[in-house]
Amino acid sequence: MSSTVPHGFQYESASYQAQTAIAGMWLFLASEVMFFGPMILAWIFSRHWNPAGFDAGSREADLSIGTLNTFVIVTSSCVYALGVQFIRAGNIRWMILCCSATLLLGLVFLALKFGIEWPEDIAHNLFPTAVNFKITGSMEGGARLFFIFYFGATALHGVHMLVGIGLLLWVIRRARRGDFSSGYDTPVIVVGIYWSFVDVVWLTLYPLIYLIGRGA
Repeated sequence: MSSTVPHGFQYESASYQAQTAIAGMWLFLASEVMFFGPMILAWIFSRHWNPAGFDAGSREADLSIGTLNTFVIVTSSCVYALGVQFIRAGNIRWMILCCSATLLLGLVFLALKFGIEWPEDIAHNLFPTAVNFKITGSMEGGARLFFIFYFGATALHGVHMLVGIGLLLWVIRRARRGDFSSGYDTPVIVVGIYWSFVDVVWLTLYPLIYLIGRGA
């Protein structure tokens, strides 16, 4: 990184400032892993004691939307990675286009999950507190617990998606203002790390929600 790139007074160089920013994001994501990790472990532990109910709940989840959303979010990370390469090459226009495409794909993900899938689940009496819960009998308790985890985990993931979309808007606005170049791309990289983390969380949730129960 060029020594002419401005940096904060508390940093001895722009390179050191960039390394600190990236390390800070990794540290933040480590705390997020400690947040998501116990929830996922509790999910797995609960499924161990209620396999039939969890399997019944998983079979009610919309596999087509879940799979489509997996394709959408993985594609969004790939597109953003291209944007990072474009800014490193000094091509700001294409970097903005990639960030905009990532933003659009993120909105598609949220629309599919919260605009289509969630309303369908609720309409089919799959919300865990529903009086006329769809799954009855000996599997009802485990299925209700499955959907507690399902709605809680996807809501939490959705919040992180919204934060990521806000960060993408911030990067796009700064890029249009001319704040980034081939010599200064740290914010772009930091946001990319966060977006990839959101992607990985979904890739962890996807088999728990849609696949394991169907394979049982």
